Amino acid sequence: MKKLRGLLKASHFGPTLIVTAISWFFAAHYWWEGPAYVIAFGVFTGQLVVGWSNDLYDYKDDLMHNRQNKPLVSELISQSYLKRWLTFMVPFSFVANLLGPLGFKGGLVYMFGIAMGVAYNFFFKFNVFSWLPYALAFAALPSCIAISKDVTPPVWMWLGGALLGSAAHFINVIKDMDQDRASGIGGAPQRIGKRNSIVVAGLLIALGLSTLVVFN
Repeated sequence: MKKLRGLLKASHFGPTLIVTAISWFFAAHYWWEGPAYVIAFGVFTGQLVVGWSNDLYDYKDDLMHNRQNKPLVSELISQSYLKRWLTFMVPFSFVANLLGPLGFKGGLVYMFGIAMGVAYNFFFKFNVFSWLPYALAFAALPSCIAISKDVTPPVWMWLGGALLGSAAHFINVIKDMDQDRASGIGGAPQRIGKRNSIVVAGLLIALGLSTLVVFN
């Protein structure tokens, strides 16, 4: 039970659950409840890959700042244990998504979004384009479900997703911004500061919601 709790915490369970729920609602709209659960499960496995790789990569920084809410720092689980699960989950997630209801095209689009999440962990979080993986991943999530039904994703879906995803990035960074700066992490939010990040996030949310209204 302790290790299961550690795995769930390392997955960033709150955001993972939200993304999984969103995928279920879109899947239930384009499919029906049965396939929607299968699609949501596949999405969940992909979110595990993003969360676990993030905690593994950030371990030294989390340790330096004594982030006891992180399961590796609090020793709920070990690095080797999390690495073993990640090694299993990467190919499993590919199979679950490409061979599930999303199909090859929809599954590839979703896994592209997961690749963007991992790329953020290892590269983009340190530069001015830190928002880009969020934008692409949030655009890919609903779009992959539309594509699975041979529907061209409408503008409101991918553009609204990209804008709201970018806003989520600026909001998510605010709480750890001072520690990030001390660690030399220079993403877009860290470069413009907390106050400006709040302003940018607000503008992005307004644009995202406007896109849903104008293009829907």
